[in-house]
Amino acid sequence: MVKLAFGSVGDSFSVTSIKAYVAEFIATLLFVFAGVGSAIAFGQLTNGGALDPAGLVAIAVAHALALFVGVSVAANTSGGHLNPAVTFGLAVGGHITVLTGLFYWVAQLLGASVACLLLRFVTHGKAIPTHGVSGGTTELEGVVFEIVITFALVYTVYATAADPKKGSLGTIAPIAIGFIVGANILAAGPFSGGSMNPARSFGPAVAAADFAGNWVYWVGPLIGGGLAGLVYGDVFIGGSYQQVADQDYA
Repeated sequence: MVKLAFGSVGDSFSVTSIKAYVAEFIATLLFVFAGVGSAIAFGQLTNGGALDPAGLVAIAVAHALALFVGVSVAANTSGGHLNPAVTFGLAVGGHITVLTGLFYWVAQLLGASVACLLLRFVTHGKAIPTHGVSGGTTELEGVVFEIVITFALVYTVYATAADPKKGSLGTIAPIAIGFIVGANILAAGPFSGGSMNPARSFGPAVAAADFAGNWVYWVGPLIGGGLAGLVYGDVFIGGSYQQVADQDYA
């Protein structure tokens, strides 16, 4: 059952909430800078050559490490979402209010966009690689890919970080979250691009002024994240978690 709570303007503009938005902005910027930067670096080292298996592994590892760090540094302030699909999945389960979640989205999208604009500047205007489905993969197939891998990501977030019964497992949540992202990039990267994150796809699109097919990386991840919130929240958390009250989110 969907546990959405709209929230109040006062709580969404509290000092604690504003600190959370700043934390999301910084952590998302650092994550996207490293992730997109790894793809640019591969192109630099191979003179713009096509992505090969070694390059895919390197980019997957870079994303996994950067996300591990990003989640870790933001966890105590904002929860370390760094991803609109994660925020949406947690909102569906009642872990964050809708209004505060929208401000999380703004912070995440701004962080990703600034990261890619900075990369464009420091690399002397090198092309910013954008997400897109590969040849032979349709956009519909790309959406399904993104649904599945984002479901895996948000399900992992719930199991290791959001479940009130997680116990000591919560201490390894950033590692688990980073690992599932790295593994999903290895599986889906050659087909859908392996985004799982609308902000990760939006930032490069802004810097490259190319939004072709960008809808795939909104529809797929948001559906996957929402489904994970529904499934884990209803089946495994159930009545053991009290929905966040409109005035109680901090």
